[in-house]
Amino acid sequence: MSLSTQLTEKRDANAANLPPEVLAIMSDATLNLKLSGIIDSAPKAGDKLAAFSLTNPLGVTRHLSELLVNGPVVVTFYRGSWCPYCNLALRAYQQHLAEFKQLGATFVAITPELPDMSLSTAEKNELEFDVLSDVNAEYAKALGLVFSLPDSIRDLYKKFGVEVEKHNGADQFNFPLAATFVVAKDGTIVKAFVDADYTYRLDPEDIISSLKAL
Repeated sequence: MSLSTQLTEKRDANAANLPPEVLAIMSDATLNLKLSGIIDSAPKAGDKLAAFSLTNPLGVTRHLSELLVNGPVVVTFYRGSWCPYCNLALRAYQQHLAEFKQLGATFVAITPELPDMSLSTAEKNELEFDVLSDVNAEYAKALGLVFSLPDSIRDLYKKFGVEVEKHNGADQFNFPLAATFVVAKDGTIVKAFVDADYTYRLDPEDIISSLKAL
């Protein structure tokens, strides 16, 4: 089953099971984010992806410049291990990791979660690619991908038992948009997926097509 199909099934299940007032709050927050114009400032195909130096849960720092020496790099952003859509995407990317590697690409995921939490995410989803901690979402912010979780959603998450500050640090409610970039060896973005609706992600097959085109 494709990632897109899995995400659609998850959206349908939420629509059927969540109270209408909860769905309305979530829908309004997504609409407001779309109308904010945030996507207009996000990196696009043809842009150079800004360099990063971020640490994995084992304390090893990964530099984009060094990863690109070996070939193209696929960079995906996710919100946290508490997000079911993020977990579906991460598992789907893991399932296609061998294909990415065969096409010469390195795959990395970037999250605002603290290292201990990102380690839990990697272990839970049996990930064999680097999960890098973007503490305070500083790198994502530099790319123009960051928004602050509105109070209405913070309250909802508390009711759901999601402790954002436990995952991201005290007073940290900044999240990256759902975004994935396929970056050529020279640092140029050849495929950019950015969506204000976190329930949508770039399908692995689209990543593979972009890598084959290189």
